[in-house]
This record gives sequence, C-alpha cells and structure tokens, in this order.
Amino acid sequence: MEYFLQQLINGITLGSIYGLIAIGYTMVYGIIGMINFAHGEVFMIGAFIALTSFLALAALGITFLPLVLLIILAVAMIFTALWGWTIERVAYRPLRGSFRLAPLITAIGMSIFLQNFVQITQGARVKPLPPQIQGGITLMDSPSGIVVQLSWMQLIIIVMTVVLMTAFSLIIGKTSLGRQQRACEQDRKMASLLGVNVDRTISLTFVMGAGLAAVAGTMYLLYYGVIDFYIGFIAGVKAFTAAVLGGIGSLPGAMLGGLAIGLIETFWSGYFSVEYKDVAAFSILAIVLIFLPSGLLGRPEVEKV
Repeated sequence: MEYFLQQLINGITLGSIYGLIAIGYTMVYGIIGMINFAHGEVFMIGAFIALTSFLALAALGITFLPLVLLIILAVAMIFTALWGWTIERVAYRPLRGSFRLAPLITAIGMSIFLQNFVQITQGARVKPLPPQIQGGITLMDSPSGIVVQLSWMQLIIIVMTVVLMTAFSLIIGKTSLGRQQRACEQDRKMASLLGVNVDRTISLTFVMGAGLAAVAGTMYLLYYGVIDFYIGFIAGVKAFTAAVLGGIGSLPGAMLGGLAIGLIETFWSGYFSVEYKDVAAFSILAIVLIFLPSGLLGRPEVEKV
C-alpha cells in the first residue's frame, strides 16, 4: 500500500505537467481545428527561458527563493507567450485559408526548426539545475522502511495545476474573451460577421497556451533538474496523446487525459518494465478510442448543414 500511494503521488505530479501542455493543444484545436505540433517545443523553450532567468538572477545576487521563483515564472510566461504569438503570426496565420494539410506540415516544420534553433544556440548537452526546493511532508512511514512522501515541489505542481485549471475554466466560461473563443469554435465566419475579431482571438489563444506551456516547462525544470533541446518532442507527443485521450477540444478532458497518461506511465514503470511504459500508454489510448472515439470527455462533431 505504501508503494502504491507513493506511485500515485508521482503519477499525479507527472500527469499535471502533461495536462498543462495538453490544454494548449486542445485550445488551439478547439478554435481553428489544427494540431499545433510545435507546442511541445514551446514547452521546451519555456524551460530554457526559466533556466536562463535563474542563472541571470543568481549572477545578480538575487537568491531569495520565493522571489526568484516568481520572477522566473513571470519571465518564462511572458517570453514564451511572445514566442507563441510569433509562431501563430508568422507560420500559421498566412495559411489559415489554405488546404487542411498546409498548417499541419508547417507545424511539423516549425517544431523541427525550434528544436534545431535551441540545439544550435544552447548546445546539445543536457543543462542541469541543482535541486532548489527540498523536503516535504511524510504521509506514511511503514516498518518495512518504505516512506510515503509528498515533496514540496510535487505539492507546488499539483496546487498550481489546480489553480491554473480553475482560472482558465473561469476565463473560458465567464469572460468576454471566453465567449469570443467559444463563438470562434462554433463558426468563425459567423463570429466575424457579429463583430468578433477572429485574428485577435486566435492569437490570444496561442498566447494563453504558450503561457501554460511555460509554467509546465518551469515546473519540469525544477522537478527533474535537467533539460535538453529534445524534451519538447517527447513531452509534446505525450501531451497530445493526453488531449486525444481526454477528448480534444475539452479543457477538463485535456487535464483528465494528462493525469491518466501520467498515472499509466508511473504505475507501469513501478510494477512492470520501464522500457514498455510508452507502449502501455498508447495501447490504452487505442483501446479507449475504439469504444469512445471522441475521447473520455469529448463531444462528437455535429456536421453543419
């Protein structure tokens, strides 16, 4: 039981990171029907910006940890959001009226470009960061020596994920921007005729998704303590899988899918073979989609006539 609880905590933490990235996929797909395959690289860029900010603050002598974390989180979100806006403006907007495969091909090309750009500018070696937040809460200490612990870093990731998920749900459901996004999701042409600035709404959606990816990248950096130029591809594929599993286009579905993928990977690694954790995750995805083609919380598409 102690081992199970520890793996459960680890899985929820990993799933929270996947869920934050998956929201970016599902928001973009919900509005313009496009899979932004460069979103994983935006997550990677957010992690590198956070690392660069941390090193810059250390060079300036700013070492008060709460202040440092707030600054690197804010800087990562701002600059990564700018990257997200630039990608949409340069790579996707000119092709919005083109045939459906054109934005998909561009997204794959942008993903490869960003990977190589970071590899050239930052180097191919992994970038380590010493643990900054240590300690935690001991939940259970068994006589067999297994200690169930919720680390402070895990608690921060879970709490921040819940807060951001709640905030974004309120934004989508209660604000003018959220109404514009939902209008664009249903019919962009009609929304434009009714006065909605479609280009601005889509750009803000990319900015919001990139901001969440920056939070996920910062949490990944602080939790694992090592990043490289390739983490975006792996995390992006897992997050996209999470979005599809939960029902792409659904924010709660993206978070649920992220938690599911994180738990599957963690439990499979803990009880079976680490080498086959990805096989397990994608196999369960295939089984779920056979019986629920729209995902766990997805809505079947209704054809407009």
